[in-house]
Order: sequence, then C-alpha cells, then structure tokens
Amino acid sequence: MNSKRMELNRIEKKSQEMGKVNEAFESEEQDQIYIDVDSASEVADDAQNKTDQQNKSLLEKKMEAVHGSLAGRRDQIRRFIHLVLAAGFVAMVIAACVLNFHRSVGLLVISLVTMFFLVWDWMMERYGNWVWEELHPIKALLSRNWFWITWIIYVLLLVAVVCWLALDTAQRGTRQLVSFFGLLLLIFLMMLFSKHPFRWSWQTLLCGIGLQFVFGLLILRTTSGVRALAWLGKQAEKFMSFTDVGSRFVFGASYTDHFFVFKVMPILIFLSSVISILYHIGFMQWLICKIGLVMQVTMGTSPTESLATAGNIFLGQTESPLLIRPYISGLTRSEIHAVMTGGFASISGTILGAFISFGVDPTHLLTASLMSAPASLAIAKTFWPETETSNITTSGNDLKMQKGQSKNVLEAASQGASCAVGLVANIVANLISFLALLAFFDAVLSWLGGIFDCPQLSFALICSYVFMPLSFMMGVSWEDSFIVGELIGIKTFLNEFVAYQKLSELIKRRQAGGPEYMNNVKQYISVHSETIATYALCGFSNFASLGISIGELSTMAPDRQSDISSCGLRALIAGSVSCFMTACIAGMLYIPDLQCPHFLSAEFNNTNVTSSTQLVTCCTLLYNSVTEYEPWNVTIGEVYSQSSLQGCCSLTPPHTLQLQLGALNHCQQKHTHQ
Repeated sequence: MNSKRMELNRIEKKSQEMGKVNEAFESEEQDQIYIDVDSASEVADDAQNKTDQQNKSLLEKKMEAVHGSLAGRRDQIRRFIHLVLAAGFVAMVIAACVLNFHRSVGLLVISLVTMFFLVWDWMMERYGNWVWEELHPIKALLSRNWFWITWIIYVLLLVAVVCWLALDTAQRGTRQLVSFFGLLLLIFLMMLFSKHPFRWSWQTLLCGIGLQFVFGLLILRTTSGVRALAWLGKQAEKFMSFTDVGSRFVFGASYTDHFFVFKVMPILIFLSSVISILYHIGFMQWLICKIGLVMQVTMGTSPTESLATAGNIFLGQTESPLLIRPYISGLTRSEIHAVMTGGFASISGTILGAFISFGVDPTHLLTASLMSAPASLAIAKTFWPETETSNITTSGNDLKMQKGQSKNVLEAASQGASCAVGLVANIVANLISFLALLAFFDAVLSWLGGIFDCPQLSFALICSYVFMPLSFMMGVSWEDSFIVGELIGIKTFLNEFVAYQKLSELIKRRQAGGPEYMNNVKQYISVHSETIATYALCGFSNFASLGISIGELSTMAPDRQSDISSCGLRALIAGSVSCFMTACIAGMLYIPDLQCPHFLSAEFNNTNVTSSTQLVTCCTLLYNSVTEYEPWNVTIGEVYSQSSLQGCCSLTPPHTLQLQLGALNHCQQKHTHQ
C-alpha cells in the first residue's frame, strides 16, 4: 500500500511539473507575440514618420529646425529680452527726469527701490553663504555676550522712551501719558492671564512693541514720514477711484445713489483682482517673505508664524493661512494661536479699500495695518507662550509658499474678481442680518427699559458704558470715550463694517461744522479721538470672524481640529488687544492738524460761539505759543491773531486750563482793561 501511495505521489508531482512547464512555455509564447506586435507597431510608426518626413516641404523642415534651435537657446533669449526691457525702462526714467525732474520724482524713487532689492536678492543668492561665513567670528562673539547686550539695549531703549515721553508730555499735555499707561496696563493684563505665566519670551514682547513704536514714530512724527504716508493715502484714493469707471458702465450714472452696494462693494472686486495679479507674478510672495524675515530675525519667532503674520498686512484672515498651508498640521498650539491672532488683529487690503471709501483717513488705516503685525505676534506669544518643540525645522528662506493656480495674468485677474464675488455677497448678507438683528435687539431693550423708566436703553448704550474705561485708557478724551466705547462694542459683537460706517458718520458731521451737542447728545468727536478709534477698530476681531477662522483652519488640518478650537477664544482676545495697543501708540504719537489759526478766526467771527473740544484744544495750543518777556510784555505765535487770543480769554477762563505764565498775564491784562 505504501509503495502504491508513493508511486501516486510521484506521478502527481510529475504532472504538476509538466503543467508548470506548459504554463511557462505559453507565457513565453504570449510575451513573444506581444513583443512581435510592439515591434511591428514601432516599425509601422517609424515608417509613417519617415513617410511624413519625406512628404514635408522644405519650408516646414526649416521651420522645425528654427524651433528646435530656439528651444535650445530659450534661457539666452529670455535673458536678452529682460536686458532690452530693463534698458528701455532705464532710458524712459532718464528721459522723464530730464524733461521734468519734479514730476518724475515718484517714478525715480520707485525705480531706485526696485533696483536696490533686485540687486540685493541677486547678491544674497550668489554670495550670501560666503558673507555669513566671513561674519561667523563676529556672530560667535555676539552670541557669547548676547544676553547682556540685549538687556543693555532694552534698558537704554526704555530710558529713551520714558525721557522722550516726559518731554513730550510736558510740551503737549497729559493725554499722551494716559495712552502710555494704557499700553502698559494692556501688556500687564496679557502677562497676568497668560496660558503659561513666566514662560514669556522677552525678546518677542519687547522687540514687537519696539517695532510697533518705531513704525509709528517714523510715520506719525517725522516730517518725511507724514508726507510720504499722506502721498500714499492720496495715491490709494486715486487708485480706487478707477473702480468708478466699471461701476458707472454696469450700474449707470446714478450708481452712487446706492452708495454701499454700487460704490463700495465694486472696490473689493477691483482690489481682489489686482492682488491676484500681484500674487501671480510673485511680487506679493516676495514682499511677504521679506517682512516675515524681518520679524523672524528681530522677534525670534518661527518662520511659519512670522510669514503668516506678515501676510496679514495685505491679505485677510482666510487668505494668509494659505501661505503656510503645507505646514499647518505640524504647528505647535502656540504657533496656531499666533496665526489666528494675526488674522484677528488685521484687515485685508480689499476691506481696507472699502473703509477708505467710507471717508476714513487712508493714512491711518495703512499705518494701523503695518503696526498691528508685530503687535499681534508679540501679544500672541505672551498670551500663549511657546512650550513645545516645533516639528518644522525649515528656515524662513526655504519655506514653500502656496502659489495660485492661474496660468497667465488675465486668468489671475479673472480669478481674483470671481473670488471677490463670494466675499461681496457674504459681506452684504451679514450686514443685512446684523443690522436687522441690532434693530430688533434695540427694540427689545427699549421695551424692557421702558418698564423701568429707561426707554433709551439700547445695545449701543450698553456698549458705551462697558467699553468706556477701555477707550479712555487708550487716550480718548472723557467726553468722547462713551462714543468710542460704543464703536468698539459694535465692532466686537457685530462687525467692523458697521463700526466704521458709524465712525464715518461722525467724521462727516464734524467736517460739516454743525453743533457739537444737540439735545444734550454729542454729535461728533474730536480729530484725536477719531484717530484712536480708527486704529482700535482696524481688525477682524469679532465673534463672526472667530467661527470663520476655526472652520477654515480645521479644513486645512482636520487632525488638529481640537487644538484649533481650543486656541480660538484666546486668539480673539489677543487680536483685540493688539488693535488696542496700536491705538495706544497712536494716541501717544499722533498730533492732529487742527488748523487752529483758521478755525479760531472763523469761530470767533460767528455771533454765537459755543465751547467745544476742538475749541478748547486750539485755545490751549494758542496759550502755549505765548512768550513773556516782561510781566506785561507778551507776544503770541505768528500764526495766531490778537482777536483769537482775546476770544479764548473771554470764552475759557484761565484757571480751567494749564496756561503758561505769559498767556495768563495777557489774559489778566485784557480783563483789567475791560
């Protein structure tokens, strides 16, 4: 039996081996067939190509040869075209300067700045590594003593700021001092309620506030800075006026009758299209990288959060995270908090254009957008300090930025305009909803207040009392602090559009020159208070934006949804505080141009003169211009008239103001003669 079984097994093995041999043989035959078919097809293709080549005319062969030669020299041709265009542009600039230098200053400055940065980038790309190697001994020496160097710099800067503030306060009054202590209080509160107390980065905090202060000082206090920003603001207004051409063509000559929809909203479409073009050609990414690198080096922050924060100067809270989309999943919770804070503390370039069209001063809107960037990063890293190790080790220069999908400039312009349609629809729908809800809420509050003999109770009234201490702390005068507090409450709980729309109404009332009080209700606020309000409102920090930010970041990084949600409320608070800090610095640095000589002359020529904030401020400036040589020998500033001083003395009693001795003697002299 065993022998039979063994024989059967042997037969089965042989049959299996024969089967495998047959399968291998069949596969080889099949492969051979495929090879033969492929070879036949290749031969047929070669034959067809030879036939086509023979049928081509001599001209076609020459054209193919030329195309091949041009394709091989593509880089040289492109370089030659660039050189020709650059030479033509230089010749155009020189010709413009020769014809009229004063008229060509703007073109010359833009050309020189562009040339400087192009040469700088070329030098850094070619010799950057060699330069850093040569500077390595100096870098090593600084790193060994960096702790003491930084603290010495911090102390010297603090002493300089305090001395400057003391001198400036002695010259211009105590309002700047209130703004300074308001800034210190906001910083203290952020440190007190920090997520990880005593883990703050002093470099990030001090350098962020320092950058904010330096930007404000250069822009608001230097003559060249004020003129440059005023020029830039006028150019921005002129640039946005080009939207009127398209609006007039689409909506007709009476498009301004519906100001918001047909005048303001088309600006968003136009600016979105322009930004999309700049993004396509790479200028926007280049500029954002440069600003982000400055903040990264000075403040010691990570490349990703620095880049996103720099992007918020020009882009909105929904666009700037796209710059670092590949890295969002690897961010620490502190970095996520910083990215969200930067979005809440700023506005996009398109929205900024809409606010300018409301009548808000463009120079202050542009300054606020720039100053809030370092402030948001400093406050974010103080309110939620870094305690984790980042998984992203890429340097700032090696970050891969998200690029647009457009293939040419026209497609980029079209995509930018199309994307703005959703933004416009979203803004219009939200404004209709929020204003309707506000009217309903005010009606309910008025009904409830009427029960307790307070029918004037409203949402605005509640906000004015809740946020009044905050506005006063930022440097707003006491009589204006309730109105500015109302604007801050509307911006926080409703929308920044509604707040700026109400601010624009206040600005128009002041410019119209009507009475400051009507039925004991203040109709407008001072220029200084308007400026502080402009900076405080310049951000997306409201509860509607909180939901948008959480939803967008969660879509980009679904695995970090819980971390993103936990950072949301703190980021909203930090973004709001960043705007308030910018407002405090603006309150310290800004000196309103009240045109007091003309204002006082026009005011005292009227039969009915009432005391107002601007009148008291201008009289104070007039008193400060008085110089005393002898007890009864005083002179006033050249820009003021004797009648203006007489009017100020009769309207504002000397004991109510901090007058110089010369002005006091002059007033006493006038009263004695009278």
